[in-house]
Amino acid sequence: MSSRSDADAFQASPHKTLLRLSVPVLFSLIAEPLTGVVDTFFAAGLGSEAQAALGVGTIALSAVFWIFNFLGIGTQSEVAQRYGAGREQSAAEISALAMAMAFFTGLFMILVGWPLSHRAALLLGAEGRVLEIAADYIQIRLLGAPAVLITIAGFGALRGIREMRIPLWVATAINLINMVLDYPLIVGWGPIPPLGMSGAAWASIAGQWLGALWTLRAVRASLGRVEKLPAGETRKLLRIGGDLFIRTGMLTLFLLLCTRWATRAGAGAGAVHQAIRQMWFFTALLLDAFAISGQSLIGYFFGAGRRELMKQVATVVCLWSFATGILLSLAMWLGSDWVQFWLVPESAWPLFALPWIISLLAQPLNALAFATDGLHWGTGDFAYLRNATSLSTVTGAALLLLIPEDSDKTLLWIWGFTTVWIFLRALLGMLRIWPGIGRSPFAASSE
Repeated sequence: MSSRSDADAFQASPHKTLLRLSVPVLFSLIAEPLTGVVDTFFAAGLGSEAQAALGVGTIALSAVFWIFNFLGIGTQSEVAQRYGAGREQSAAEISALAMAMAFFTGLFMILVGWPLSHRAALLLGAEGRVLEIAADYIQIRLLGAPAVLITIAGFGALRGIREMRIPLWVATAINLINMVLDYPLIVGWGPIPPLGMSGAAWASIAGQWLGALWTLRAVRASLGRVEKLPAGETRKLLRIGGDLFIRTGMLTLFLLLCTRWATRAGAGAGAVHQAIRQMWFFTALLLDAFAISGQSLIGYFFGAGRRELMKQVATVVCLWSFATGILLSLAMWLGSDWVQFWLVPESAWPLFALPWIISLLAQPLNALAFATDGLHWGTGDFAYLRNATSLSTVTGAALLLLIPEDSDKTLLWIWGFTTVWIFLRALLGMLRIWPGIGRSPFAASSE
């Protein structure tokens, strides 16, 4: 089992160990935004209305899935800590429980979300044809909700034992299926009629359900069989979920507000915002590879009572994350023309340059925000992250309210205030480690 060998190897070769864990995570994470880029490419070919609708639909669905991401984050931390403490069977049981909760939560999302899809798109500023396309897209994608949540929980379990390769293969398969089906379902091919953005939604569902079945089988093979679910652990997962629910909800609220302001500024602004945000998500998930690997290492050392190594993990993770953020800023600057040409409708090109520059300059700060999130997840410091994210989001939302409705620089203000939001998250995350404000597990590790 790679769990103990990877954790022990960190002491002898910390940088090499982090990279060895992070590279498979990196490629598994970039699979999804690559599919999003492909969807955005096809939507751009259908016009500004389709692309703006895709932006509304994807942010609405991401909002819901992110809120329930505690099933993956909490499971990963619990599994890592239990393996560190030598409680392998307990880790298998909590994983099985998380995936069962994921399935029933997904069913609940379908029942509640289906009749509310039109209202959700309307609240995000969609009108007319954009509203119609977005509502249809959301309804179809909701049918994959149980599969998405099962996969999230299963990936958390596997990463908790430092098994990073299986999520890579599963994520690659899910998104390859999506991309292969995009063209015939969106544009039409032979007897298949063109379905537009509805076709993109059906392509996603096909990959998601295959991925869920593969993940279920992989978790059972890696962690072992569970005879019965530990119902008594439900309360603990829900308690973790409560803090993460609020934390993720606040993140989502800010992104939803940004989308609403951009969409209200017109279809062109909505299309540009969708393109920049899609690339921002892509870079964010690249940065998350170090955070996820750090979370597993921190969780293992925390569970094993080896807290003297926790700040070493934090230092290595933050250094690699910050350096990667700088490289991403450079890559985004060099690829500016490519992004504009392929992902932004020509009619909206005049709106692209300045908000794009702000988003690329924020990448090093974004890197530290993601890195510290992962480190605090590893210690189970979910309440602190809840409070830090809430403070950052309230500040960012207050700034968004200052944007004049008739401003021709709406996107510039949106991405400027997004950078402030990111800075606050990174600052509060760092202070919890250095010097270790409040009742920080990292402060205890230095005693």
